[in-house]
Amino acid sequence: MKKIEAVIKPFKLEEVKGALTELGIPGMTATEVKGFGRQKGHTEIYRGSEYTVDFLPKVLLEVVVADAQLDAAVAAIIKAARTGKIGDGKIFVSPVEEAVRIRTDEKGEKAL
Repeated sequence: MKKIEAVIKPFKLEEVKGALTELGIPGMTATEVKGFGRQKGHTEIYRGSEYTVDFLPKVLLEVVVADAQLDAAVAAIIKAARTGKIGDGKIFVSPVEEAVRIRTDEKGEKAL
């Protein structure tokens, strides 16, 4: 099993969710976060004063998939989240040693 963490633009969340649902991935966790990378934020003017907005709103999407679904899931996220502009986000993949469904005590891929 693998855990996919994708940092994406907030307005792309529904598209990414739809793409993963079409693959048969039944669940995911989305968290509103703030951050920056190469984008480095931007400057704004408020009441005549210029200030820098470093941390931009993003969504951290977390999903655990079976090894066989990994490549398709990553490709679906890339396709749905890409705008072609700076700040589209990043995807991180990590191994997952175990998963347990609390309600039924199912383990491994059955718990997904």
